[in-house]
Amino acid sequence: MDPFVLELLATSFRGGASDVFLVEGERPRVRQDGEVIIAHGEALDPASISAIWKACGLDPEHVADGDASFVAEGIGRLRVNVYRTLGRMAVVMRPIKSEIPEFGDLGLPGEMLERWVERRSGLILICGPTGSGKSTTVAACLEWINRHHSRHIVTLEDPIEYLFKNQRSFFSQREIHRDTGDFDLALRQSLRQNPDVIFFGEIRDPGSALSALRAAETGHLVISTLHAAGVSGVPIAIERLTRLLGAEMAGTSYLLASQLIGVMAQQLLPRLDGGVVPMLEYFENVASTRRLIGENRVSELRDHVDNGDARTACAFLRYLVAATQQNIIDRDTARSACDRPQDFDRAMRGFS
Repeated sequence: MDPFVLELLATSFRGGASDVFLVEGERPRVRQDGEVIIAHGEALDPASISAIWKACGLDPEHVADGDASFVAEGIGRLRVNVYRTLGRMAVVMRPIKSEIPEFGDLGLPGEMLERWVERRSGLILICGPTGSGKSTTVAACLEWINRHHSRHIVTLEDPIEYLFKNQRSFFSQREIHRDTGDFDLALRQSLRQNPDVIFFGEIRDPGSALSALRAAETGHLVISTLHAAGVSGVPIAIERLTRLLGAEMAGTSYLLASQLIGVMAQQLLPRLDGGVVPMLEYFENVASTRRLIGENRVSELRDHVDNGDARTACAFLRYLVAATQQNIIDRDTARSACDRPQDFDRAMRGFS
């Protein structure tokens, strides 16, 4: 690989960049504190980008896009996505981390999440758009189990983003397309590996939704993610999951109601003092919400999330207002992140 590219990666990641973007004919860019900025250096030639593709085992002559990971000397393991833009080769690179933050470091509701991951079976969903920190939240959950319980944890990832070191628990980390086939096949096979906990990268379709629920039903703790365009839609995420399940088999609303532990959606916003902070919406599945889900009255979850006890339910709007009042995020940033800015204005004036 081009020595300049290696130096760029090392400097960028040591400086706190989360991602490096490389496109032939363009200057490098990095994502720092959520913003994409131009890095030092000249425009990259095609040979430099092609060398990265080949280092990942991907031939630019025959591959249009794909995911991979590889180890860069002096940097460590990197997650890589290669693609083409207007016919040019491009790469996005992110370090695969081995230092895993705790709930408090991330600003997450640790007491609630500890209750969730203490369970021996059930389904936990972490939702949000791309780049919202879902993988980091999941990693913190798995690491908490690793430190406190003796369990076999199987992860199915595409690609791997965090490397875990066995402590009290034992990890089997499996990367899709490298260690196993597709997600559905990997999930079915994982049940034969005597797991206690299964992290399933993302629920994407009816088959994966039903497989994740079946794994929970048979006595496993399943943690998965669900892509969501915005954060203020925990009920919408449940509606989407219910629709996926309904396409597979009748009666799955009751299966979801009985197996769902909780849902947390998140979005990262810039802090006033630098860096980013997660804004959350969450609910823990209790007796009243199990009834709503089982009877397919998911739209009524909105009232529960908006007005529930903060220990088990909290709306995104409440998070935004609290973070603004505590001078964690800028008022304009909070307002623009809200689906209905007028609701934010009313809440800041003290009206519900």
